[in-house]
Amino acid sequence: QVQLVESGGGLVQAGGSLRLSCAASGRTFSGYDMGWFRQAPGKEREFVAAITWSGGIIYYADSVKGRFTISRDNAKNTVYLQMNSLRPEDTAIYYCKADQGGVGYWGQGTQVTVSS
Repeated sequence: QVQLVESGGGLVQAGGSLRLSCAASGRTFSGYDMGWFRQAPGKEREFVAAITWSGGIIYYADSVKGRFTISRDNAKNTVYLQMNSLRPEDTAIYYCKADQGGVGYWGQGTQVTVSS
């Protein structure tokens, strides 16, 4: 299996930027499709962005299109989420997920707080 560790969260003012990282260890990272999800207090976990194993296909939730960018570096076993123009409603715990063959693995999450 693969182990995932997120980092880069923190407190930022509205309009600011953060870059999240998700470092993977264990099995071959390049074989996994990767995604970012988030969960705000009192809400269900929701999809944010995803990138296929090759980086050839990328998806975004409508709420983050044009503001967030997902990327990956298979040589560094890391997936990134660049978040720009942050809004208070982006406040949540952000999780990365690795998927392969219908099996998914989650990281422990990193807190992002956007103040107004």
